Amino acid sequence: MTSISRVAIDVGGTFTDVVELLPATGEIRFDKVPTTPTQPTEAVLDAFGTTRSGLSEVAMFTHGTTLGLNALLTRTGARTAVIGTAGFRDVYLLGRTDRRTNYDITYRPPPSLVERYDTFEVPERSLFDGSVHRPLDHDAARAVAATIAERGYDSVAVAFLHAYANPAHELRMREILAEVAPGVAVTLSHELSREYREYERTSTAVLDAYVKPIVRRYLERLEGELRGGGFEGRFLMTRSGGGAMTASVAREQPVSLILSGPAGGVIGASAFSELIGEPNLITIDMGGTSLDASLVVDGVPVLYQGAEFEQLPINTPSLYIHTIGAGGGSIAWLDDAGVLQVGPQSAGADPGPASYGRGGTAPTFTDAALTVGYLGAATPLGRRLVLDDALAVAALKPLAGQLELSPAALARGIIRISTAKITGAVRAITVEVGRDPQDFALLSFGGGGGLVAVDVARELSIPTVIVPPGQGAFSAFGMLFADVQHDFAQTSVMPLADVDEARLVQAYDAMSLEAASALTADGFAPSAQVMARSVDVRYSGQEHSVTVPVDGDLASVERAFTELHERQYGHTMSDPIEITTLRLRATGLVAKPNLPRLSRRASGRPLPDATRNVYVSTERQQEPYALYSRETLLAGDALAGPAVIAEHTATTVIHAGDLLRVGDHGELIITVGRDAIR
Repeated sequence: MTSISRVAIDVGGTFTDVVELLPATGEIRFDKVPTTPTQPTEAVLDAFGTTRSGLSEVAMFTHGTTLGLNALLTRTGARTAVIGTAGFRDVYLLGRTDRRTNYDITYRPPPSLVERYDTFEVPERSLFDGSVHRPLDHDAARAVAATIAERGYDSVAVAFLHAYANPAHELRMREILAEVAPGVAVTLSHELSREYREYERTSTAVLDAYVKPIVRRYLERLEGELRGGGFEGRFLMTRSGGGAMTASVAREQPVSLILSGPAGGVIGASAFSELIGEPNLITIDMGGTSLDASLVVDGVPVLYQGAEFEQLPINTPSLYIHTIGAGGGSIAWLDDAGVLQVGPQSAGADPGPASYGRGGTAPTFTDAALTVGYLGAATPLGRRLVLDDALAVAALKPLAGQLELSPAALARGIIRISTAKITGAVRAITVEVGRDPQDFALLSFGGGGGLVAVDVARELSIPTVIVPPGQGAFSAFGMLFADVQHDFAQTSVMPLADVDEARLVQAYDAMSLEAASALTADGFAPSAQVMARSVDVRYSGQEHSVTVPVDGDLASVERAFTELHERQYGHTMSDPIEITTLRLRATGLVAKPNLPRLSRRASGRPLPDATRNVYVSTERQQEPYALYSRETLLAGDALAGPAVIAEHTATTVIHAGDLLRVGDHGELIITVGRDAIR
């Protein structure tokens, strides 16, 4: 059958979101189904069950999942061994020996993924220039491989000293492991990171090895089930760095999937910023378990050349995403001092918030939003899940009794605490790094973002909130824009003045050949391949570098570095400049969807479907909010708060003084009033 559609599916902690694009008509359909934590592929297949096209009609499937991230959070990954150079067995366990909180006597580092019992060493040594100082001891390597097989490890990370300059010993170690311990999954550090910094490279390899068996099994099973249903299209996975990768590559480099789901929303935000002419956006993505905050500056997502998970570095490019435990399933509780807290614990998808009627009894943010009147039974979540307000109130009552509050007053407190946490997350990526929130618009999405967005914006004096169409499944929508990407790097520390431009071009050409081969294997013709060169530059004596594009000669690199250093740090220096790492991003371009324009109303204005009473405060316990159905709003429509705008994937709330206008593509553009809701 002819392939006619593209589908993107984002598996979250509570819901699995699906977006279907029909390129022939430009129609985009949003939906969501419950996540199935014990059977991850089941929710994906359920999501396909909501699409108009059958599996055999899907030309491209783009997928984001938190499977690897959840394994790290819960420490349920594979039993992993680490093999290092003799004398450097403890590189991973020692780390950088720094403390993030110097004066906190209660501080404890997060638990390690491996113990010293799981670390091994093999005599070998390469130098920084790639020369071999000590050949690999094959007998010792076989003995270590035999021990790993005997102890029953699932996975092993191999991280030899200076393997980024000469990977031969790591490659030979993999061959030995394949012979002696054939059932063990193997990660080689140089295949993930061709850069210096031994600890960071080792940490990246360990994280990859820790999640590899789980992700590999999941993808192999999902691919098999999709093929069994007739799917023959291209299968892509979104990656932490803001692009996508083929499923076959993802099986071998799952560390790139750790922020797979949240990345989709940031990719979509970047594309949406261009569409609506808002180049600077703060994004908040509030799902069932967590909230992800990020930035789009001048239409481009902020990208770091390294990420971090619970203080464990990941030495691969990653979008700047700040995550906190504040979602619709976040549980309200009292700490030892009797103070109300919300999250980071979550009711998740099973059993979920009490109001879902699936056996949950803990009071959650969703139960609070239902109790104050933001949510209602009239608009089922995902067209299927009808919330039960009686169950929500019952869940709130025990905690409300302890605090001598009514359930509604407690619910208002839960929402305010969540709002404060989210405001703090936005401050962390703006104010705390020298950016003024007032210079941005707030793009809110996710199942819960629209409930708190205007309050967060008001606290930070952000003048405008934008809610995109299909906000509850916007991360999945963003995945439709994800190009396939491969990142290549080569460490080469030298003064900029001493760089031989011919050798520089030669190094980039070698990486370009490797990149072109990878993209061709992914199915991209040369005309759909784009190569972007950049270089890490720093002042001599500095520890960290900044990345600048290589668009011309070395003089342009120096100018770009000086301008960037001035912009980021407020000064420049006369010290010599040196380069540290050459980088190449190879992109395979996929066709981008066009978001259709909404029609305009011929006459009149939008009328509310009903009125919903909202608990605002003890003085205003039954405040009438006009209730609108978003599906009935047209481009150019305008309305004033207080109002609730309901849709089947999410709900948006505006308050007195807020003004809302519907944009050409169905986006809700909210001008935030001055008076905060208290």
